[in-house]
Amino acid sequence: MNPAWSPFRAVSPGGARAKANIFIFHRVHREPDSLFPGEMDAARFESLLKFLKRWFVVLPLVDLAKRLRDGTTPPSAACLTFDDGYADNLTVAAPLLERYRIPATVFVATAYLDGGRMWNDSIIESIRHCTLETLDLRDMDLATFPLTTIDDRRRAIESVLSRVKYLPLGRRTEVAERIVARARSPVPSDLMLTSTQLRRLASSGVAIGAHTRRHPILASEADDTAQQEIAGSKRDLEDLLQRGVEAFAYPNGQPRTDYRPTHVRMVRNAGFTCAVTTAHGVATPDADLLQLPRFTPWARNGLQLATRLGSHFARSARADMVEESL
Repeated sequence: MNPAWSPFRAVSPGGARAKANIFIFHRVHREPDSLFPGEMDAARFESLLKFLKRWFVVLPLVDLAKRLRDGTTPPSAACLTFDDGYADNLTVAAPLLERYRIPATVFVATAYLDGGRMWNDSIIESIRHCTLETLDLRDMDLATFPLTTIDDRRRAIESVLSRVKYLPLGRRTEVAERIVARARSPVPSDLMLTSTQLRRLASSGVAIGAHTRRHPILASEADDTAQQEIAGSKRDLEDLLQRGVEAFAYPNGQPRTDYRPTHVRMVRNAGFTCAVTTAHGVATPDADLLQLPRFTPWARNGLQLATRLGSHFARSARADMVEESL
């Protein structure tokens, strides 16, 4: 498992000086997505796995957290994580992970199992498939968007997502469903895992973590709602899988903007032993195990990833975290 030599050992040491990378993915498309060609597809994902297999010691997330705590992290340590619970994590990513014997953790938003759909996917897919030349959303405090070209559709999606993301949970869902109705186009109901698929994924050796129930921006919700989302997702998964769930991922994941100290306490009180954010940085022994940073590997192959990782290590400081007052 441990590469005999890695060019990253000097910048990613182990032990008491450990610096480990936690990678974040979402979907892994079977083929490149013409609307968002930068997103991960199977060929690109396999290229990255080959690179990681050669140069890194890839650990399960819970194992890494324990090693950081104990000072036993190996050099060139890394973890793979997936957010949200997409079906292609099982159908596309899992066979590749199994082929290269690389562990991973999938964080599941439990309300979208069994035919549900994330609010952002409702918007993306309705605009992707819309046959109208323009989409008028002015009555939703948005704009009128031309949809003539792929670039038009991409710009419309990015604009709408940025405006809708931080709405309160109920309002966000309402606006997304109104956009689906306005676009008058069919949207898929099989993007997310089913309960059966989730059990198969867990049985394949992929670890399962919680990602709330409905993926709210926790900082935008009342404390009782946030508490139900955090603890409820853990109960949902443990009931489905009949095993403990130790890891959590904050939706959207930016400290202070998306979650606050009170939510870290909720995560701790719910019984999670580690949690991940989207704050920039590397995981170190002095990190809060309930606020571990992650890195998005925007690269098409191992060479690009090596270049990006070199820059990442060079500028990585202590990850941004919210400070608790306990």
